[in-house]
Amino acid sequence: MEAVGQLTGGLAHDFNNILAGISGSLELMQTRLVQGRIADLDRYLTAALGATRRAAALTHRLLAFSRRQTLDPKPTNINRLVSGMAELIQRSVGPEIAIETVAAGGLWSTLVDAGQLENALLNLCLNSRDAMRDGGQLTIETGNRWLDDRSARERDLPSGQYVSLCVSDTGAGMSPDVVARAFDPFFTTKPTGQGTGLGLSMVYGFARQSGGQVRLYTEVDKGTMVCIYLPRHIGEPEEAASGSGSAEAPRAVAGHTILVVDDEPLVLLFVTEVLEELGYAALQAEDALGGLKILESDVRIDLLITDVGLPNGMNGRQLADAARELRPELKVLFITGYAENALLNHGHLGREMHAMMKPFTMEALAVRLRDMLNDTRGFG
Repeated sequence: MEAVGQLTGGLAHDFNNILAGISGSLELMQTRLVQGRIADLDRYLTAALGATRRAAALTHRLLAFSRRQTLDPKPTNINRLVSGMAELIQRSVGPEIAIETVAAGGLWSTLVDAGQLENALLNLCLNSRDAMRDGGQLTIETGNRWLDDRSARERDLPSGQYVSLCVSDTGAGMSPDVVARAFDPFFTTKPTGQGTGLGLSMVYGFARQSGGQVRLYTEVDKGTMVCIYLPRHIGEPEEAASGSGSAEAPRAVAGHTILVVDDEPLVLLFVTEVLEELGYAALQAEDALGGLKILESDVRIDLLITDVGLPNGMNGRQLADAARELRPELKVLFITGYAENALLNHGHLGREMHAMMKPFTMEALAVRLRDMLNDTRGFG
């Protein structure tokens, strides 16, 4: 009960601060509009959007802790991932901390969401920075691990082959009572306002959801090492995709029609208006049955966007499966507040099916749609 109280209390505290920023910005915008003073609106818009991003980051960390976040696992070379983050990590921890990378030769591939693993690695590095107030040594090490029955039991894992990613520091270390609570959500030893206490719990939840584990080794005044263990994947890692580098949301190719199904009116309004702003023709329905009626007609539909949790007896995954019966080549984008694993076949999506977490930006949606529709030939 103490842990539940700590979780709910911390969540309420953080979200009340965020909501205060959003509601305050909106009220000031309303006041300025009534007064005809539109020069200040950009400042309040920026504040509200920033608070919204903070709220999204907080919910993503909570979902990681509860192992309900949407993951996009792909064969990944962790050495390549660490190398690609070297500059960001150095900028984040500051020049007073020396970073050493020890990359194992012949490192195995692992099946993991690379973006979430990058977040986990950055979290661990920032924790190490905070433990070394006067500077020190931070070491990032990768390795191949054969875990026999005894070693696997010690790490609460099945025996087998794993890839490890370890971050160690020469900082203050942790006492046994701190270690016992280190992975609890909203538990932190940092001063008020300098940490949510969700970093290690997010890393733990992500590792467990990925079929792996996290282990912490520490000694007071000697330092700390945190290791993520992920199952080996037999296969070649994928090449990292290069971003477009464009700050402007890509517009639609003329003629594409998208059906949007969501039971939340504001989400339905937002997504539909974004699609029309980008140049798509948009159709909408408030539940799966309404979406099916449109799918059963002869109107052209190139892509279906649907929430996962829908009312009236049919969820988004069932709607997508029914849509594929009617239109076998239809592409599907699930938008969801969290990944209901049972609905998404335990995180395994079908061919030409993708998922996005709410909330998302107009640019992120535009890029995803462009990528999904890039090879569409006008399916009816």
